Amino acid sequence: MSETTRHAGGNSATTPIVAGFYPDPTICQAGQDYYLAHSSFEYFPGVPIWHSRDLLGWTQIGHIFTRRSQFARGDARPSTGLYAGTLRHHDGRFWYVTTNASDYDRGQILVYADDPAGPWSEPVRIPGAIGIDPDIAWDEHGDCYLTWKAMSFTDGEVGILQSRLDVRTGDIATPYPVWQGSGLGAVESPHLYQISNLWYLLLAEGGTERGHTATVARAPHPWGPFEGCPRNPVLTHRSTIHPTQNIGHADLVRTPDGWGAVYLGVRPRGSTPGFHVLGRETFLAGVDWHHGWPVFVEDRYEVPETTTDFDDDFDTADLHKRWVVPGGEPATTTEPVPGGGIRVLPPSPGPHGSTGLLCTRLRDLRWTAEAMIVGNGGFQVRLDHRHHYQLNIVDGTVRASARIGDLDVVLATAPAPAPSGPAVLRLAAQTPSSPNVPFGDAGPDTIVLSIVESDGPRELARLDGRYLSTEVASGFTGRMLAVAATDTSALVRRVAYRAVR
Repeated sequence: MSETTRHAGGNSATTPIVAGFYPDPTICQAGQDYYLAHSSFEYFPGVPIWHSRDLLGWTQIGHIFTRRSQFARGDARPSTGLYAGTLRHHDGRFWYVTTNASDYDRGQILVYADDPAGPWSEPVRIPGAIGIDPDIAWDEHGDCYLTWKAMSFTDGEVGILQSRLDVRTGDIATPYPVWQGSGLGAVESPHLYQISNLWYLLLAEGGTERGHTATVARAPHPWGPFEGCPRNPVLTHRSTIHPTQNIGHADLVRTPDGWGAVYLGVRPRGSTPGFHVLGRETFLAGVDWHHGWPVFVEDRYEVPETTTDFDDDFDTADLHKRWVVPGGEPATTTEPVPGGGIRVLPPSPGPHGSTGLLCTRLRDLRWTAEAMIVGNGGFQVRLDHRHHYQLNIVDGTVRASARIGDLDVVLATAPAPAPSGPAVLRLAAQTPSSPNVPFGDAGPDTIVLSIVESDGPRELARLDGRYLSTEVASGFTGRMLAVAATDTSALVRRVAYRAVR
């Protein structure tokens, strides 16, 4: 079963084409088809991949990383795992190169497939390229160039390096520096393209926060010498009040009418400085060319209205592609239940143990979700293991709790409507009742935790959503909806999600 992105429509400058925690977009074209992939960090399966014919409606066709032999689990900390990569189609084959931050010292990972839906190959290791954000590009002679942001998490940044790459062995020649950007900090995410008789190097600068930008340079050869665009940055919303912020990390693609680009952005809400909760999302822009330089036209497209709603009763042997596990894998965290439902196993130590959580990305700013659980179990909205709001059923008692950093507080309790039968737990993201500063103190939303009784929902807690935002918790991921095990396994009969317009 595949999943098509569905969300409220609008102009492409403010409406993502893939909403929710789908960051670091990279895109390629194969005939009339477009394919899009995203970084996934600690969540497994890793690197969701999508298909489209028109660049506006996208259907998830799978994940690139589906086996632990392809990338190491590491210690499963938040915002580790698979970082930004590059997806390309060359000589009839699909290629994806990326960084596993949990296995950083072994260099970059290159995988390939004849069918983008998979299966993808075992990894070709590139141990000579230590850093992040690798890119691959081929010249007219078939030589492959690897360009990446060389750095160490302990020793700091080196810069943008390049080398010829043997895609069969992972061997590279001696790396050399190329263009280092326009002078802003955090130069990263290189993408190299041959367009007409020139080579263009597109970078991100300024960090993936409010100062984020895209900058570009061109050269007669893949290695340079590069000249920067006189209008750099060519894409940014820094120092503006635009409703979409942090934009950058772009990747170009040919379209029937010329060129387009995908890029990441966030939608902060609430009082200053604004809080984004869905993570970094994927947006689409048109690209024109003036005097040999790309000009991004963010509002070129109208994104159609679609829906992200789902109702999953886990009645098939295979989990839907929406479900992922943080720092682990579904095969050791869940068990199918005959007759429908799924069992989430309690957390267990060890590299092959259960994480006790089964997650799906939240896709909308306002939503309602319900989980039907038999016996003990939990339902939570989370940013990471230290920032989540949760409803737990333990031995017939429902507890509403909040974990914010080092604080872990039970806010309310109530008896389960039917201690031996199924209980329906409800979470919702609502518009705050308070206005923004200076007339109030509104966060991005209000999260409401309820138990559904025979006469309707019974509210147990109402919490400010800012504490489940990146601006509070930090990191590179976005909110997830999760069903959870407690000290015992959780039998989940159904999860339903509805966007609220």
